[in-house]
Amino acid sequence: MISAPLSKSAIVTAPEIMLTDRRMVRVLLVDDEEAIRLSLGTFLTRSGYEVETASSALQALEMLDAGRFSLMLSDIRMPGMTGVELVPKALASNPDLAIVMLTAVNDAPTATEALSRGAMGYLTKPVELPDLHESILKALHRREMLLQQREIDHVIREEVTMRTAELEREKSALRDLTIQVAESLVIAMEAKNPYMRGRSIRIGEMAAAIADEMALDVDAVEAVRLAARLMDVGKIGIREEILNKPGSLTPEEFAHVKLHVEMGINILAPMKHLGSVLDFVRDHHEHFDGTGYPRQICDNQISIGGRILACVDAYDALTSGRSYQEPLTPHSTLEYLSERIGSLIDPDVFKALSIVVRRRRSLTFITAIPS
Repeated sequence: MISAPLSKSAIVTAPEIMLTDRRMVRVLLVDDEEAIRLSLGTFLTRSGYEVETASSALQALEMLDAGRFSLMLSDIRMPGMTGVELVPKALASNPDLAIVMLTAVNDAPTATEALSRGAMGYLTKPVELPDLHESILKALHRREMLLQQREIDHVIREEVTMRTAELEREKSALRDLTIQVAESLVIAMEAKNPYMRGRSIRIGEMAAAIADEMALDVDAVEAVRLAARLMDVGKIGIREEILNKPGSLTPEEFAHVKLHVEMGINILAPMKHLGSVLDFVRDHHEHFDGTGYPRQICDNQISIGGRILACVDAYDALTSGRSYQEPLTPHSTLEYLSERIGSLIDPDVFKALSIVVRRRRSLTFITAIPS
């Protein structure tokens, strides 16, 4: 029931409703009483809205699924599904829908429940036409604000995503550049010693293979690989005559060589993005029994990367040889290192090293067989 006749004079009492864009607004009118559907439908149509009607909540849901509406004007008390129950289902079908509820009973708890479920307005029958239209306008305005806010949020998210991607690319480029500089220092140092040439790449691949065999995650494997390639960077600060000395080092000379770990960390420290790589480089001369340097830590106090690098460093030194020492075969090297399990080397790391070495020897043998 409405409180004013649906005459032309009644409609023009609210001239602001005659907006040209009303034709763009589709309204779904839901009420089980045909007289109310006819009366309100006529009023809304003359006000410039495109109106469709439904006699039940179930029919309304079918229409919402079939097409888009800007606003739903719904009775609360209807046979079967109530208007309150309809609200969340309607919003699930059309999240952008503005909803205004109508009821013949002034029931505050029901009104509160309808609004809490997503309705934007609540009117009690008999409905004053200006009040009805004002409520519709407010609901549509609120809907428009929500749509605009959603669009703004979408634009902001896209901008943030794009800018974040740009920053990540910039950080990655800077990271690659700084790593290249550090690797260039290592390569320059290796070039001065025939026994060191290609060592950083060689031990990088070996260390990564061991890390993978130990089932470390992908990021950890790559961190171990990178640490292996960078761990000798501090040797750039070691006097060349000591670095290339053909015989054994004196205690003073060995103390000077040990400084290369600290020098390497000082070179790499500004590259904070290296994260765990710095820990691995710092620990690559620590021994499993605590007799290494620079911190004399032991067992699991040593980072997993440091334990892997200590093992690979020893293996590579023995298999590559020096001016004062002939290189050992992989088999002899494993035998030699097996005697240092628990002192120099982590038992788990040695086990992985053995598997990697034997696998590589098998592949080398297969590759060498003539086809």
